[in-house]
Amino acid sequence: MDWEKAYRKITKGIEVSVIPTYLANRSEPENSLFIWSYSVRIRNLSEITVTLRQRSWQITDAHGMTETVRGEGVVGEQPTLKPGEVFEYTSGTPLTTPSGIMVGSYDMEVEDGGWIIAEIPAFSLDSPHEGAPLN
Repeated sequence: MDWEKAYRKITKGIEVSVIPTYLANRSEPENSLFIWSYSVRIRNLSEITVTLRQRSWQITDAHGMTETVRGEGVVGEQPTLKPGEVFEYTSGTPLTTPSGIMVGSYDMEVEDGGWIIAEIPAFSLDSPHEGAPLN
């Protein structure tokens, strides 16, 4: 994975990088079904240990319809990251339009009982089925 080309954001020493990929082999444009995977790398650049407890995503399609998805952890895990550690995972999302945008956050519990809200950078979901811009 070429993380140098990722969408990236750092919040209070927690770096979140995302690389989206359009899955043509799983999509059905003729049925308005467009599927993406997205790979996420969370890197603890701080000097404290954190545990990812919850996630929150806002997924917006090309018509401006937004769905909010919240839940515990990511991909069934609540990873703990000591200073310098990295956690990577891949997930996915469907849309009924050929493009969209995702953005979100992770609720990270700090070892002393405090919290950090680590922001997930906004990233675009673009498929080859999106028409060219008019202007």
